[in-house]
Amino acid sequence: MAPLLLLLCFPLALAGHDYGQALSKSILFFEAQRSGFLPNNQRVTWRANSGLYDGKASGVDLVGGYYDAGDNVKFGLPMAFTVTMMSWSIIEYGKQMAASGELGHAMEAVKWGTDYFIKAHPEPYVLYGEVAFHSSS
Repeated sequence: MAPLLLLLCFPLALAGHDYGQALSKSILFFEAQRSGFLPNNQRVTWRANSGLYDGKASGVDLVGGYYDAGDNVKFGLPMAFTVTMMSWSIIEYGKQMAASGELGHAMEAVKWGTDYFIKAHPEPYVLYGEVAFHSSS
């Protein structure tokens, strides 16, 4: 019975994985986590502008960046790690990303994060590391 089961499962093991689809969905996830004024080319159409007053109470513009997990919180260090890993992925696998049509989306994902990091460091010795939703009501 075991050899028969092995023969039946063997084609499934050889079928492999659709890494192009996994890459596309991974990058699309970043677009779903965007905070701020969304661009016209936003592919996640159910997502709307959000966090438009981030930093206003402190007199700084912290609009943008990525939410941690759809929870309206932006954690700077995990976001920095994620953007760094995406950047290294582009360096290492940029040709493959380009061949699959995802290089532009990956680069936009990095830029979305780095533009926010510039805002989060508005002056020397000042870095905003966490931004959470605050209701005024």
